[in-house]
Order: sequence, then structure tokens, then C-alpha cells
Amino acid sequence: MSSEESDHYITLSCPDKPGIVHAVTGLLASHNLNILDLQQFSDPTSATFFMRVHFGNASSLSHLQVPLADLAQKLKMDYEVRQVQERPKVLIMVSKIGHCLNDILFRVKSGQLKIEIPLIVSNHPDLEDLAKSYGIAFYHLPVTKDTKAEQEAQILSLIKEHNIQLVVLARYMQVLSPNLCSAMSGKIINIHHSFLPSFKGGKPYHQAYDRGVKIIGATAHFVTADLDEGPIIEQRVARVDHGMTPKELVEEGSNVESQVLAAAVKWWSEKKVFLNGSKTVVFN
Repeated sequence: MSSEESDHYITLSCPDKPGIVHAVTGLLASHNLNILDLQQFSDPTSATFFMRVHFGNASSLSHLQVPLADLAQKLKMDYEVRQVQERPKVLIMVSKIGHCLNDILFRVKSGQLKIEIPLIVSNHPDLEDLAKSYGIAFYHLPVTKDTKAEQEAQILSLIKEHNIQLVVLARYMQVLSPNLCSAMSGKIINIHHSFLPSFKGGKPYHQAYDRGVKIIGATAHFVTADLDEGPIIEQRVARVDHGMTPKELVEEGSNVESQVLAAAVKWWSEKKVFLNGSKTVVFN
């Protein structure tokens, strides 16, 4: 078995108390498992402890299952163990603007982003050729106010059929219903163009141009029923100036959006992102 095949992540959260690190690392050591990397955080506000351990030398984890479950019960611990080389299945949803989709597809193909994308869903047909060029199934699911429930039922069916673990909204320009947000709670990441100050509605980059902003940015966040108010995973900014046209602002904003969304998906795929109430813990 190669080193990559024997490497695993264990991620956990539990009520904070002394001895958690000792208990977990001691258990791994007692089974001759080598800790390659460990990150931890104790949140004083929620009194919650978070930890991510990357460990190796595990040809099989069958001997670890019972003692780990016993420890989880003792510590009231939510945990997950996953093989490092496993590629989680991700559904990408997009409308007509393709820069984020194109960026993610290239990163996956080049090995920068270790996820599997079985399908792409769009409410418009415009990006079908891009999906086909990567050999990915493309589902054109138009949506109107009257057909929203039916369209989202189709999406949920596809999620179940393909064992999707994460939905990525790569500039999907539709508001998801509370039903879909609830069904995939903590499993949808969106990219939002955020400005200082923030400009809502149509043509935000043109609004930013009219106000002469000096910084533009983007935010990747988990989706909740509260529009654009879900727990933030990553934010980045870019400096702009008075000499840039609205078109140039759009181009610079597109670059930031792509980078931020790719980073959020990458960290999620590497088990580095934890939900912590209305916030996140990100071991990046």
C-alpha cells in the first residue's frame, strides 16, 4: 500500500475540556499510527473544541473503529475519518457566467483540486459545451417562479442519485428555497461579490465604478435560508483605482471570485473547514 493510500484524516468537534488532544493522539499512537499533521482550536465563546489530524501508516482502520466510537461517546464527540486520497463528489451549479466554473474544472483536471464532479446543473444551456469538453454530464434545468419547487426536487434527486457531498454555486444566479437549504444544510458553498461598501442588485461592479471604490472583493460562504448571510469560509480583496473601467472592474472581480471559491472548495475537500454556529473554523 502506498503512503497516500495509508494516509487518513480524522476531524472532530466536541465540548471543550482538558485532555482531548492527549486522548485522541494516545489512541492513534496505541495503534501504531503516525501523526503527520495536527491542528486544533478551542473556541472560548462556544466552549467547543475542534481538531484535524492527518495520520499515516494505516493499512486498515477496522481495529480503530470500536475504541474510537467509545472515545467519541465519552467525549460527546462528533467525528469523521476519511482516506486522504478519497475524492469527494461535488455538484456544481451555474447560470450564464462561467469564470468560476471554468477555473474549478481546470484545477480538477490539473490535479490542484482533488474532488470528483459527476455533473453540472444550470438553469441556462450556455455552458453545456464547456462541461462536455471536460467529459462531465450537463443538466439544463430551467426554472421560473412557478416551477422552482419542481426544479429543486430534480436537483435533490440528482444529489441523491450521484451521492453528492457538496453543492457549489459557481455564480448560480437563483435564490435557493429554504427547503433546499435545509436539505443540504452545511453542504452548499456560494461565491458572492462583496464590496466595501457593498452594492446589491444588478451590475454591482458598475455601481462600484460610479462610487469610485478603491477595493473590491469576494466572499465564499456556506448557504443558509438567510440570503448571503451564511458562515464565511474565505474572503479576499483586490485594489482598484480611478483609471479602471467598469469592464476592467468586472475582470478583476472575476479573478478574485475564482480564487476565493477555489480556495474554499479546496479547504473543504481537505477537511479543513468546520461549522461553528454562525461562523467557521478554517485550518488553512
